[in-house]
Amino acid sequence: MIGEYNSQRKPIILKEYGRNIQKLVNYIRTIPDKEKRTQMAITLIELIKQLAPVAKEAQENPQRMWDDLYIMADFDLDVNNPFTTPDRSILQKRPRKMGYPQSDVRFKHYGKNIEQLVQEALKKEDPHEREEATIYLGKLMKTFYSNWNKETLDDSVIVKDLAIMSKGKLTLNLDKVREDNLFEKLYREKKKMRPEGNGREGRDNRNRKFNKNRHHRRRDQ
Repeated sequence: MIGEYNSQRKPIILKEYGRNIQKLVNYIRTIPDKEKRTQMAITLIELIKQLAPVAKEAQENPQRMWDDLYIMADFDLDVNNPFTTPDRSILQKRPRKMGYPQSDVRFKHYGKNIEQLVQEALKKEDPHEREEATIYLGKLMKTFYSNWNKETLDDSVIVKDLAIMSKGKLTLNLDKVREDNLFEKLYREKKKMRPEGNGREGRDNRNRKFNKNRHHRRRDQ
């Protein structure tokens, strides 16, 4: 019985809209009055916009929804179409080829974004800002390179690659980078040595420790 039932059902022309939409299209075709057919077709399209997930993409191109309506009606639909009435040739029409940005990336392990950041750094006229941007780029490049190759990288490679990408206009000072890294390391070590800090939270922590030690001393006495 199930196989017989399915064999008797009319096929869905555009499956992305579902069987219920197909049934409504078939019903609109049977309405004798053209004005009423047109109004029902407009109402159906508004309904599709709310119910059919595929309509979210089609809303930017309203003519596509009307074309799909004609396709579901097997091009046998006499309504006042706000657009050019399509014919069966649109079924053989190939989609327009989408252009793909063609750009050569010389260092694929850094990626196109690094090259764009290099160009942004070159726009900075202030020497201090340009130096900071260059140091940031160097650290970022080293991270990307390590993720790509999973190996230790000599810093001189970064200096050379950055000079190539900037056509010699950006110079990375390794001593400055290492100096910054040293200050960061010293700061982290200093923070570990003084975890309580000098603020209110630190004072509260020290007071709690003092009261706790005083309580233990009283118990020992």
